[in-house]
Amino acid sequence: MCRLFWYLYQYMLIHMMTSPGIRPSWWRALLASVTAAASLAVHAQALPTIVVEPHPVELSLPAEALVEAVNQATLAAQVSGRVVEVRVDAGQAVRKGDLLMKIDAREANEAAAAAAAIYGNARAHYQRTLGLRQQGFVSQAAVDKAKADFDAAQAARGQTSVSVEHATVYAPISGIVAARLTELGEMAVPGRPLLTIHDPKGLRVTASISQYRLPQMRGVRKARVEFPELGKWVEASSVTVLPTADAATHVSPVRVGLPATGADLADVVPGMHARVHFVIGQATKLTVPQASVVRRGAVAAVYVQNPDGLLSLRQLRLGESVGAGEIEVLAGLRSGERVVLDPVKAAIALKSSKRAGE
Repeated sequence: MCRLFWYLYQYMLIHMMTSPGIRPSWWRALLASVTAAASLAVHAQALPTIVVEPHPVELSLPAEALVEAVNQATLAAQVSGRVVEVRVDAGQAVRKGDLLMKIDAREANEAAAAAAAIYGNARAHYQRTLGLRQQGFVSQAAVDKAKADFDAAQAARGQTSVSVEHATVYAPISGIVAARLTELGEMAVPGRPLLTIHDPKGLRVTASISQYRLPQMRGVRKARVEFPELGKWVEASSVTVLPTADAATHVSPVRVGLPATGADLADVVPGMHARVHFVIGQATKLTVPQASVVRRGAVAAVYVQNPDGLLSLRQLRLGESVGAGEIEVLAGLRSGERVVLDPVKAAIALKSSKRAGE
């Protein structure tokens, strides 16, 4: 095609010089049009393209999902007191056993001291009662009562000792502090969350499948996970349909494992939205790369390179995503047509051609 334009250009140039009866302005206008067309053809041929043809693709069942951490711990206060020391903040990496927070344990210490005193008295009373029983001065019922009081005091002392230990909060796992839910100086009460820690090396997504879709999920072992906001796709490492269903929504959770490492997961964090595409079969479809599609509201189109090398914008009717970066074409394209992969460069080339033709 480029050679044809070159021969035509040479022919016109020779005849313009050897035909004095023809107005030069006509030749110049015609020569400019041919030159612009040749330039566009050369530019169009340099654009990256792909020939679309029907090919086998995997059929998928899409489902909305949520990213979760496999190992996550929410630390709650187990004693009452004011938070007197905070050593970590959200986003900070911690190791198992690191000191995270301290709670004022004066009340717990006072309770522990009182429990220790009660334990000491109960123990001494029990020992005295045993001696009196051996001498026949008290009944066996008195011994049993002293023993019960001693056991209760011992249990109370152990409980208060544990409460004192719980005033110092340590990291139960290694990971990242996802959230700090208590500030310095606030009151901690038993059951109130203090910190949330998760291990970023282990992530999964949990999707919800309606009951009528469950027969399609039998035997499914392959899935792809899409992160729409990030524009990323990753292969799932496992698919597990949990044998439960929510009584209110009638959906079953499906856990989908993510690879342990990979650059595609660098920006993925728990709580992020994801979409899982469960592979449920195979079919032959005509597709185009999603990166080649130009969207203007509800209208979708691609730039098509015609056999003569010229470009045109073609509106399409699209179906569902059928793979990593591919989308089904329902109407607007025929098998064997050539689609430009870079719509930005194609738009620039087409705009340049229109300016040249003006």
